[in-house]
Amino acid sequence: MNNIAVFASGTGSNFVAIQEAILQNELNANIALLVSDKPHSKAVQRAKDFGIQVLTFTPKDFNSKEEYETIIKQTLDSLNIQLVVLAGYMRLIGSTLLKGYENKIINIHPSLLPLYKGKDAVGQAMKDNAKTTGVTVHYVDSGMNTRNIIKQESIDISQLKTRFEIETNIHKIEHKIYKEVIKQLLEE
Repeated sequence: MNNIAVFASGTGSNFVAIQEAILQNELNANIALLVSDKPHSKAVQRAKDFGIQVLTFTPKDFNSKEEYETIIKQTLDSLNIQLVVLAGYMRLIGSTLLKGYENKIINIHPSLLPLYKGKDAVGQAMKDNAKTTGVTVHYVDSGMNTRNIIKQESIDISQLKTRFEIETNIHKIEHKIYKEVIKQLLEE
């Protein structure tokens, strides 16, 4: 069984989709840990509901990113984590984790990178009156959404009128392709 860790800061919809894929035997994996920088997030509550170990922290309680990432890395190492899956984790990963888990950290982003990097990719696409957008799964490096792309899928948003409609359709794609990529990487 492959142990994975999921990092999330918000509602945890991708986290839940991954866990459900595991429970339905679509993924041969075990979420051994949920890591969150938001101790009271919905993702944390969802992990607890599933009985998954949780590691939370508040960055301002530490002197540096290296300090809290060292604690995270020690926990990941102790659980024999093979893959780190960022699922709405709103922090850049620092050198401590990047060195310790080189080519073992992936992220999902709601745009067709390199378009609409960073926060509020959906809002950026809407502001540009984009006809298409999509989802990108990529390896993580020290930049913001800059590392090698693993998989992308586009969506026509020209007929979608609201942010809710766009986000709902993007989530459907995210939930589908993230489990596909995780499966692929764990089978390599």
